[in-house]
Amino acid sequence: MAIKTALITGASSGIGQAFAEELATSCTNLILVARSEDKLYRLAKQLKEKTSITVEVIIQDLTEPQAGQKVYDLVQDRGLTVDCLINNAGFGDYGPFAQRELSKQLEMIQLNVTVLVELTHLFLQQMQQQGEGSIINVASIAGFQSLPYLSTYAATKAFVLSFTEALWAENQEKGINCLALCPGPTESNFFEVADFPQSFESKSNSGLTSAQTVVKDALKALENNQSNVVTGGVANNLIVNSSRFFPREFLLKAVEKQFRA
Repeated sequence: MAIKTALITGASSGIGQAFAEELATSCTNLILVARSEDKLYRLAKQLKEKTSITVEVIIQDLTEPQAGQKVYDLVQDRGLTVDCLINNAGFGDYGPFAQRELSKQLEMIQLNVTVLVELTHLFLQQMQQQGEGSIINVASIAGFQSLPYLSTYAATKAFVLSFTEALWAENQEKGINCLALCPGPTESNFFEVADFPQSFESKSNSGLTSAQTVVKDALKALENNQSNVVTGGVANNLIVNSSRFFPREFLLKAVEKQFRA
């Protein structure tokens, strides 16, 4: 199914920007949402210069209460119809949970979970009325395994994975595809925003998957009507299936040692 108009949250960098650039090549009109005004308008200008698509920009801090409703209302006010929703915005926070700022944990839940549910609920109803549409919710391989020192982040991604797979099953006969995208470490500013120690960040940078590869894998999985896709090769697929072969306590202890600063 050709995507006519896609709304992408967190579109100013990383995977969100890669989605915008890839979809623009297939003549998909775009609605780009982020709080980084300069980056968003710069990207919109570049995409419009290279293609004949229309690009709408919505500047919105999605960590604010009812941010999803505000975005939805702006889309309706502009007379736009979204047939592909890509909930990409999100962030992590590294460190022992009790020593991290509570406000940042709650902002993470708002962005990674609450606004994702809000936008999905609003646009899914419209898609069901249209009898077609697609939703990509960006989870993570962290959604398959609890992560010490990234406890809230991993928990939010477990929610996104479970939530999206349930929607996939509910909407099979309604003409709507729902995909949980589960990347591993990807070229982005994730480690910087999550406040990883520099030594840890440098070590992790050696095995990063490009955002462009993640996006291509996601769009292929969406076309194949998969409920989830794990990107990043064989290693990441082994990681997400490790709990099938080892006791959870064993894995948690191993992961704790790996992620300890």
